[in-house]
Amino acid sequence: MHNIALNTQAIDQFKKLYRKKRGEISLRLGEFRQRGLQAGDDELFSELAFCLLTPQSRAKFCWEAIMNLKEQNMLLKGSADQIKRRLHCVRFHNKKASYVVAARNIFLRNGAIAMKQLLKQHDDSYACREWLVKNVKGLGYKEASHFLRNIGQGENMAILDRHILKNLHLLGVIAKIPETLNKTTYRQIETKMEKFALSVNIPFAHLDLLLWYKETGEIFK
Repeated sequence: MHNIALNTQAIDQFKKLYRKKRGEISLRLGEFRQRGLQAGDDELFSELAFCLLTPQSRAKFCWEAIMNLKEQNMLLKGSADQIKRRLHCVRFHNKKASYVVAARNIFLRNGAIAMKQLLKQHDDSYACREWLVKNVKGLGYKEASHFLRNIGQGENMAILDRHILKNLHLLGVIAKIPETLNKTTYRQIETKMEKFALSVNIPFAHLDLLLWYKETGEIFK
């Protein structure tokens, strides 16, 4: 199916893990969908900013930084210099602080964040992802997919971080871990993940969180 040999022993263990964690994963995905339906524009921007911080940084540290910025009224009002002082647990905090401010400016309309209005302009989640990657500096396909999944709009997308790629390689879904992920490579691996999900009877939306849990021992965001 993939022109490479799937690791049947690893897949059997993976299926056992899924049976154990399936309920927890379903609940988490339900929370993401509810957030997307109920969250205001400011909360959606918090999710976007979180995803901007995550490359090469621990997700929990990034979310703690976002919570701190919100408590200090800095996420929506702070300058890049003010924001970077609160990102010490995040790698490349200078650059990422500037990304957050630039993203904020993209979504500002009459002095307020208007994310829902702009996100609804796209025909589907793939078109929305393309727009985000093109327009939001610091947001690649992984981060854009992560953001859309966290607001219940990206369950048909893969979040190809190093943990996911490592385990896809271990399972035999991909022959090697790519050095870089351009659009073509990203979509090719995403398609292989979709086919693999079907072959092992695990919903594609569940696969990412299961792979993440397998590597980190937690189902976070």
